[in-house]
Amino acid sequence: MLKTPYGLNFRKLSDEKISRIQNASLEILEKTGLRLFDHEALELLQSKGVTVEEGNRVHLPAKMVEWALNTAPKSVTLFNRHGEPAMALEGYNTYFGTGSDCPNVIDLKTGERRPGILQDVIDASIVCDALENIDFLMSFAIASELDPRTYDRQQMRAMLANSIKPILFVTLEFSGCVDAIKMAEAVVGGEDALREKPLTACYINVSHPLKHNEDALKKLIFLAGKGIPTTYTPVVLRGATGPVTAAGAIALANAGELAGLVISQIKREGAPVILTGGVNDMLEMRTAIDCYSDPTNRVMLVENAHGYGLPIFGLTGCSDSKLPDSQAAAEAALSIMLESLAGAQMAHDVGYLDSGMTNSIEQVVICDEIIAYTRHFLQEVEVNDDTLALDLIHQVGPDGDFMGTKHTNKNYRKDFYSKLFERHNYDGWKKAGGKTMRERAQDKALQILETHKPEPLPDEIIKTLDQIVLEAKPD
Repeated sequence: MLKTPYGLNFRKLSDEKISRIQNASLEILEKTGLRLFDHEALELLQSKGVTVEEGNRVHLPAKMVEWALNTAPKSVTLFNRHGEPAMALEGYNTYFGTGSDCPNVIDLKTGERRPGILQDVIDASIVCDALENIDFLMSFAIASELDPRTYDRQQMRAMLANSIKPILFVTLEFSGCVDAIKMAEAVVGGEDALREKPLTACYINVSHPLKHNEDALKKLIFLAGKGIPTTYTPVVLRGATGPVTAAGAIALANAGELAGLVISQIKREGAPVILTGGVNDMLEMRTAIDCYSDPTNRVMLVENAHGYGLPIFGLTGCSDSKLPDSQAAAEAALSIMLESLAGAQMAHDVGYLDSGMTNSIEQVVICDEIIAYTRHFLQEVEVNDDTLALDLIHQVGPDGDFMGTKHTNKNYRKDFYSKLFERHNYDGWKKAGGKTMRERAQDKALQILETHKPEPLPDEIIKTLDQIVLEAKPD
């Protein structure tokens, strides 16, 4: 966990600007309105006096949104497989996880780009289970060799079986969401156990801030009824699906999220929802490609979400580079530091490359080290008699050195000693093989896969998971 100390967090948006964006979102919901393509969602809103126009168009009053904001939990805690608290989504705590469902991966052994397979999901789960600074899992890649209608169940099984860490899952359709929850309930001991100590949360992608697709709404209502944490995330591609300006894009995306929040709270008051504050990506006008690492994508939406005081879903550690190269390291490092300073809480997509089209275990390993660096930097500095060491300075004076002192021996381990960044001199580096950062990351990942044995699930639970996978039926 990363907890930003007081004084190190910074602001891009003033309180006045955040208020204007949030008020703009309320105006969009009340004046522009949105379309909902699910009967139960419409019925829930009608039960609270909302009029449905043109079959599925609704306008949400500001007072209803404010009620939902006051009703939703101000923090969410995710637990590991043992029922131990692992992630407290509140304040400026920041946790990091991978991304999901990339169609391609960088092969860990050959370094070549290829379609993802189920073994990549398994390998990524094992590596992330071992990495100290990866706090939660997502599915990493699409298992392209499996039935495209039901592979999400196999991915969920792979994560549950190969790590004890919390899981943020994604499913193709509503039925996949139901099956994922069945699996998680089997692992932790039932419906009540999962609700009380959630091992999983769901990432719901919404088709458009003002056009909410049926599957997204069904998942939202189902999870709210269960009391399981979820995101509800319509992404604006600036200049395409929303205004090209960041303020307008954030306001529009945020409006879509707030609509989901309202529906969840009508279904079950106190249902846990994790907000992004308005996800928006840059559309690269020269190439018409969605850019994950553009600086305008950073921080502002997180600050907007902090304005509500609810749990926050962030995006970080990703790059638009095609390989785990210097661009990938630079973009990942900048985004990890910036989102940490902003307090992104549940920050996903660590390791993403190629605008979300490719994932890389090597890049995840590199990012793990960048996160370690960032966490060390953000630790509060102790200033006291021992750290000032005035007595020792007077004792050593101008003619001695501090190398052999008890004070040095007691305190030197508090410095950051990298497990991946190169710190030998040139000769020492050459003697060790003269490997690049990427090669060292590859070595570390392969060593983990060779030596790390995730804690296994009991055989009877594995049988239950296998049965759910076997009986999976697409919508």
